[in-house]
Amino acid sequence: MGKVVMYASVSVDGFVADENDQPGPLFEWLTSGDVPLDDSGVAKVSQTSYDYTRAYWDQIGVTIAGRHVFDLTDGWDGKPPGGIDHVVVVTHRPQPEGWDPTAPFHFVDGVEAAVAKAQELAGDRVVEVAAGDVGGQALAAGLVDEVRMDVVPVVLGSGKRYFGSVDAQHLLEDPDAMIQGNRVLHLRYQVRR
Repeated sequence: MGKVVMYASVSVDGFVADENDQPGPLFEWLTSGDVPLDDSGVAKVSQTSYDYTRAYWDQIGVTIAGRHVFDLTDGWDGKPPGGIDHVVVVTHRPQPEGWDPTAPFHFVDGVEAAVAKAQELAGDRVVEVAAGDVGGQALAAGLVDEVRMDVVPVVLGSGKRYFGSVDAQHLLEDPDAMIQGNRVLHLRYQVRR
């Protein structure tokens, strides 16, 4: 079974979006270089960021996101982002009316069920959990193995927190990766067990 990784770009003060769910400058690092990160031609990063990020992205089999993110992105038009095979959506509501039942999206009630479904679909590949409320719930439930952050040099001041509404202490190991790219610091921590 693949590991479960909580991941997102984050401001230095711990936010993944502003109060209006907008990432603002958090994704500027994805256009701050000259090495294409994917086939779109839009994402271009430094060679250092490419080496670190592309290797990670290539390991992801399934992404878990909350219904709020799913709705904000219009379900990525039924195509998982970044070439991911499947998306598991944590929701208490049914899939949207008219949703294509053949799209590789799975609507699951509760974070524990979402992680179980994602691990089943991912096999030995990584299960990525979007940071924010769903990621924080997975961390609080003891389901996260690793925390990855792309720390961007901006202070948002308020907004949606990286760890959501986690209200208990969770220990991480010392960072085992600290990679500086253009306009970003990539950090990776193992969750202490």
